Amino acid sequence: MWKEYYHSPGMYDFDYSLRRLSMDPLVRINPKERWVDVPVRIEDEKVVVRVKAEGTTEKPVFAVMSDHDDDQDVIFEYIRNIFQWDKDLNDIHQFFQQTELSMLFHQYQGTPIVRDFNLYDSLMKVIIHQQLNMKFAYTLSTRFVQKFGTEIDGSWFYPEPETVAKLDYDDLRELQFSQRKAEYVIDTSRKIVDGELDLYKLSKLENNEVLKELGSVRGIGPWTVQNWLLFALGRDDLFPAADIGIQNALKKWWQLDNKPSKNDVEKKAEEWSPYRSYAALTLWRSIED
Repeated sequence: MWKEYYHSPGMYDFDYSLRRLSMDPLVRINPKERWVDVPVRIEDEKVVVRVKAEGTTEKPVFAVMSDHDDDQDVIFEYIRNIFQWDKDLNDIHQFFQQTELSMLFHQYQGTPIVRDFNLYDSLMKVIIHQQLNMKFAYTLSTRFVQKFGTEIDGSWFYPEPETVAKLDYDDLRELQFSQRKAEYVIDTSRKIVDGELDLYKLSKLENNEVLKELGSVRGIGPWTVQNWLLFALGRDDLFPAADIGIQNALKKWWQLDNKPSKNDVEKKAEEWSPYRSYAALTLWRSIED
């Protein structure tokens, strides 16, 4: 086993990241010992990597450990990008001290954006979770992965797109997927396998280009693309104004009788650019707590 350390440049609330990751039953976490096991694909191999916090929010230190002796540099770089440790959250904190969200950012200092572990997995999860309450959304994604994915050392790997592309719609209907959702999941996987949809190439495009190209796929609307950009790619400046959680958080923050409109939210969020993603995450956190 190898073990390597990383000292993050600014504040980083890893304990909050663990709480957010723990919403997904598929993620193996120990909040008391402050570690999470990350499923990583290295070409055709599946590797479980443990990430453990050994510092504080103010002085964050992380240990990355794996029994996979090869590709240590590749694995470490992958983990660093997933958790975005090189992002100085102090700069973002100072930016929001000049906005009306200053008290929220003071209360929830060092809130990071942790990316989903894999581009394809993230897209499947977001499609599955469309228009569902959180509890049933995770029930469906858990059934999907445990039925067609792979478990290694207690960690679950999503199925490969090649596996999903070969499924019949009825295979997902048996898991309580709607007919349309089964079609969206399987048809999108078939596009990926056929080369019509290249998620890696998409990840290199600007937000608007991704919204246009990925949004043209049947069953993938703006909400899905925005969430994929935010959680799969970790983009800094995304604000899903139509999200009910965001609207409820702003309703509470602004002390309104009713939820604000999508247009009002979008207009206000312009003031939080270029860090609108951090505003969104901190607002979500304000109602989660």
